[in-house]
Amino acid sequence: MSKVKFTSDVEAADALKVAFNQLQTEIGQVIVGQDETVRLLLTAIFCQGHCLLVGVPGLAKTLLIQTIASALDLDFNRIQFTPDLMPSDILGSETLDNERNFRFIKGPVFANIVLADEINRTPPKTQSALLEAMQEFAVTVGGTKHSIGRPFFVLATQNPIEQEGTYPLPEAQLDRFMFMVTLDYPSYKQELDIVKNTTSDRKTTVNKVLTGEEILYFQHLVRRVPVPDNVVEYAVGLVHKTRPNSEMASAETNKYLEWGAGPRASQNLILGAKCNALINGKYSPDIEDVKAVAVSVLRHRLVRNFKAEAENISVEEIIKKML
Repeated sequence: MSKVKFTSDVEAADALKVAFNQLQTEIGQVIVGQDETVRLLLTAIFCQGHCLLVGVPGLAKTLLIQTIASALDLDFNRIQFTPDLMPSDILGSETLDNERNFRFIKGPVFANIVLADEINRTPPKTQSALLEAMQEFAVTVGGTKHSIGRPFFVLATQNPIEQEGTYPLPEAQLDRFMFMVTLDYPSYKQELDIVKNTTSDRKTTVNKVLTGEEILYFQHLVRRVPVPDNVVEYAVGLVHKTRPNSEMASAETNKYLEWGAGPRASQNLILGAKCNALINGKYSPDIEDVKAVAVSVLRHRLVRNFKAEAENISVEEIIKKML
């Protein structure tokens, strides 16, 4: 039974907006100029989603996720993916104890927030070990199913530069991530602040804003948000536009895409829109809320064809034309 008590969903929605603003403030003490990235990561957390962060080394991807974990009163584990990492290194394994009975030793995936660092550095066998955990909130070892405590989020990072010796994530696993978030270089002014902050002896403490129980409550609240039919129709229509040679396909789709997004994209557009509405003080999402999450939901679900690659047309450009 939840200890979190609100007299109404409206009161809870107001509390979520306040908590979100507090989280942004706490994280902003450590992370400079990544407001949009923080918004998307927190949105994914409140929607029970997982996130894939793509950016060049040194953009504080790992620090960002550690800071979010510090601001939330949750267990945090980091897994550095390498080519020799085995599934048991992530999930855990069965060992013999003193009485010669098998005992399960939990791996690092048994935490509330799991940072999967450079997830494309490990072979598919180990990548797929994470898949069941992400989808089922459980892992199976030696025929026995072990549940992972909620809330549970996988925040994975990828480095887009060095592709030698990497194993690109299969489409089925990419589809499990609610958002793909790309990190850009900071601006000149932001980098001045970053250098000043990180080369001094000043220690910044991040206060805890939410407990695991409160996050679970807000996750259920997001799902209870009512959505007008026209918003659902817009989201589903947008996903249908991405499917080449279908009746709703746009001209750009038929020209530049090999494959479009599946139904999971429609679901994530609506969930993301619901959460985006709440953190902006609205009690129901509109089409603008769908647009606010559309690029991050769709960019990793669309496969460009040879023509798009030859003409250097990015997935983001194709999505923006559809919007």
